Amino acid sequence: MKPLYKWLIGIGIVLGIGVGIFLGTDRFIDQYFGGGDSEGQVNNEKQVGELSEEKFENSENPSELNPFGDEIDQAQLTDHDVQVYIHKMSHQKVEASEKWGFYLITDERIEWLQSGVEVSSENLDHADTYQSILNAWAEGDFSQADDHHNTVWELQDGTVGYARDVLTPEEEEAYIDQAQ
Repeated sequence: MKPLYKWLIGIGIVLGIGVGIFLGTDRFIDQYFGGGDSEGQVNNEKQVGELSEEKFENSENPSELNPFGDEIDQAQLTDHDVQVYIHKMSHQKVEASEKWGFYLITDERIEWLQSGVEVSSENLDHADTYQSILNAWAEGDFSQADDHHNTVWELQDGTVGYARDVLTPEEEEAYIDQAQ
């Protein structure tokens, strides 16, 4: 009886470790079990407000900054820059367990990025992906903002904050009010 007992304990330990690893991934938990409260809002204790406001306030010459409050011009855009801008703008539209800061979506920012991606396309590995997202947004179509967020999030090797859905207009308004 003792060998069978030890064998069953061993199998239990191996299964426990496997299940722990499987369930321990943030993406799995975010995608299948959620991370927000019962109202679809997210727990964003680490959340930062609209990121450009402070940049513009602290700049000696705000007219030299791009619409996001940075000194990067369109010809200097890298994949990293475009991904950060799209990712942070998408936070206004998506439900995710964690969001660290956002850029308010404006026509000016979308148009600036569209033009910048076009100007810098030869230096960008994912220019077509960015343009596809930005073209939808320029037309006012945010119905796939969660997929757009996750596409960019995956390009950034994201591990926390998988977007599960698009916020309702009321949830979006509450998120913007809370973050400002």
